[in-house]
Amino acid sequence: MPRTSPALALDALLEGNRRFVSGTPEHPNQDAARRTELAPGQDPFAVILGCSDSRLAAEIIFDRGLGDLFVVRTAGHVVGPEVLGSVEYATSVLGARLVVVLGHDSCGAVAAARAAVEDGFAASGFVRDVVERVTPSILAARTAGLTADSDIIDEHIRHTANLLLDRSRLLSDQVAAGEIGIVGLGYALAEGNARLVSTHGVLAEEGTPA
Repeated sequence: MPRTSPALALDALLEGNRRFVSGTPEHPNQDAARRTELAPGQDPFAVILGCSDSRLAAEIIFDRGLGDLFVVRTAGHVVGPEVLGSVEYATSVLGARLVVVLGHDSCGAVAAARAAVEDGFAASGFVRDVVERVTPSILAARTAGLTADSDIIDEHIRHTANLLLDRSRLLSDQVAAGEIGIVGLGYALAEGNARLVSTHGVLAEEGTPA
């Protein structure tokens, strides 16, 4: 799609998700012509920082195609230097206008971090690093008195979006200038719908369903 505003980029994603949920996907930009068109370069309108969960394929659940989305995925959508650099590249070099933190229910990384905090369960290997990066969200949820899984997952989505702004001066400056928006979306695995959890630089109400 042509270069657009953060709000229109969000609208395009949510409209695609509605098509996916209703079983009427259009599968845009997935043909040979699009493949050839993109060979010289890419021009994604949004960057998706999503969980690596195999059920969370962004191009499918948002009904988009080649060149539409710049996708970064880590377990529990945890943020490290490589993630920050990738997101900054998408907005500052490729011109993406929207950054989406995409979380979901039944997240294994959140469950593991919650078990570590509440039961003292210690993950092994580098899984421990993932758990440690999710733990601040669990602690923040406990401080706020949140106990339901859905509320804790939403808190982790909000925490990740805030982390992007706190750690990246480039991203925070772009949001302040109105160049990009950062939103958090929560995806329901069974229903397939994405709902708005948090927004920075995009006019929308939290909890808006897709």
